[in-house]
Amino acid sequence: MTAQAHIATTADSGSKNPDRRRRSLFTRFAQHVSAYAGKPITFIAALSIIVLWAVSGPIFGFNDTWQLVINTSTTIITFLMVFVIQNSQNRDTAALQIKLDELISKLEGPREILLDLEELDDAELEKLRAEFEAMAEKARQKGG
Repeated sequence: MTAQAHIATTADSGSKNPDRRRRSLFTRFAQHVSAYAGKPITFIAALSIIVLWAVSGPIFGFNDTWQLVINTSTTIITFLMVFVIQNSQNRDTAALQIKLDELISKLEGPREILLDLEELDDAELEKLRAEFEAMAEKARQKGG
């Protein structure tokens, strides 16, 4: 199925996202966590937990267990969030790349080699980047 046929099928179905059930459990989980992690209320909740922990210090005599609770909690949460955020970023990058490829493929003039830049190795990317830098420098010299 072409991208246009898929878009038309999706648009005609009346459902917000008919392929939602096809996504893996982890993908759905990562999307929900990413959505909530970026909200102000989540920041306020995290800040509140830190303040509560700090205020409880005198109650527990600032002992090693008191420090271990926050250290262990934040380490575990940070470790798990790395994977959730990476999953979301990979998905967003792939979607953006597909959109850019679609735009490039419909324009006259752009080189088709640009359609799959993410597949090139670093040396090839650097060569293309240098080429575009030279083009930009020429344009600046012409214009200014």
